[in-house]
Amino acid sequence: MPDRSAPRRTAVVIGGGMTGMLAAAVLADHADVTLVERDVLPDGPRPRKGLPQARHAHVLWSGGVKAIEELLPGVVGQLVGQGARTGRIMTDLVSKAPSGQWFRRFDHARHVNLLCSRDLLDAVIRARVLEDQRISLRQRTELLSLEGDDRRVTGVRIRAGDTHSSIAADLVIDASGRGSRAPGWLRSLGLPPVAERTVDAGVGYASRIYRAPGTTAAGFPIVNVQVDPRQNPGRGGIITPIEGGRWLVTLAGTRGGRPSGDNERFVPFALELPHPVIGELLAGAEPETDVVTTRSTANKRRYYEKAARWPEGFAVLGEAVAGFNPVYGHGLSAAAQSVVALRGVLRRRDLRAPGTSRRIQRAAARPVENAWSLAVGQDVFYPGASDQPPTRLERNLAAFVDRAVDAGSRNPRALRILLDVMSMEKPPARLLMPDMLALVYLGRKKAPLEGPPLTEHERAAATA
Repeated sequence: MPDRSAPRRTAVVIGGGMTGMLAAAVLADHADVTLVERDVLPDGPRPRKGLPQARHAHVLWSGGVKAIEELLPGVVGQLVGQGARTGRIMTDLVSKAPSGQWFRRFDHARHVNLLCSRDLLDAVIRARVLEDQRISLRQRTELLSLEGDDRRVTGVRIRAGDTHSSIAADLVIDASGRGSRAPGWLRSLGLPPVAERTVDAGVGYASRIYRAPGTTAAGFPIVNVQVDPRQNPGRGGIITPIEGGRWLVTLAGTRGGRPSGDNERFVPFALELPHPVIGELLAGAEPETDVVTTRSTANKRRYYEKAARWPEGFAVLGEAVAGFNPVYGHGLSAAAQSVVALRGVLRRRDLRAPGTSRRIQRAAARPVENAWSLAVGQDVFYPGASDQPPTRLERNLAAFVDRAVDAGSRNPRALRILLDVMSMEKPPARLLMPDMLALVYLGRKKAPLEGPPLTEHERAAATA
């Protein structure tokens, strides 16, 4: 246990997004925290500069919901109080698997997700964290470099306007997201580069917010047509109910089949998906925004936990370690779980103790590895996704996952186990346990559904 009688430690967190805020909340129990943010954070649930992916659908799976609630007790209730909704999987989800099967819906409360805009999620977490007087926020401040040497980081060099200065710190956490400059900072300290891998399925996204049609504002399920990596191009889409009686609709397509930013092409593209249900539901919905697009969807991972040399006093979390294709919805959950891992290490060790930073990096890599396996196991099969073709092991695992998904679509017991993994509550190895293998290869399976399992009431409500 940390020595509570020791002098108060100091910490710097780089980046004021969700990962940075959660990390600051954890560090405040051990240190006085300075949070460095290059932009001005919005006051309330409004778009944040430097976060283009916030305009697209976000689904926080139950592994992530539990993580943020564990870190900030009561925050899920605060989100719900401001319009977010917790949905039960598979009760409140209509989903078509990449391989074509529709999943059955049933009353199941074990797995949940949190439905709201990214703007609301960030705003509630931000307001909650910044209430802590042990955390100071420095906005319009750019981090220029790490201070120290190849053995220990001792602080950071910053620029605010035309003023350059330094902040000393016992621990620096990089939570600056996909645009992290940590590789360059570490090289400037004399450390060798770490291994990286990129798997880019070439997915482009187009999103638009609609006023929920008819009487669907309350209780309408997520509707998801997943992209199939065996199709070229692959196409998919999702309707995510969010606060304010709205639908956030995101359409996706791989190289040669990406959606455009043309408002007039949005619904026709949805009607051309492997099933037209999303386009059909949008027929009675009124758009509130123009279409926004992005192509920044590659899976990119930096293997900091495997570095031969790692400095004391520095660790990297969240998308600064690994960014994921948003179609799988695991980035936020993996980031929140990595902060839970940070908390676990700091509960056992003083943040200046030798080896603490290395332990943080290795602990944070576990949820990253789980999310990475799920994403890359699909995306590596898209043409041009990687410099290296899928390995024999990746092909065999993908074939098994296809069989597991098929079993899940036709057997509720198999689906519960599959959801343990997809919700990031269990590692992918859970699918290889004897009970799941028995269900995949020997279990009873109902006939596949012929179409999306929307109820008559839901369809009527969407067209009322």
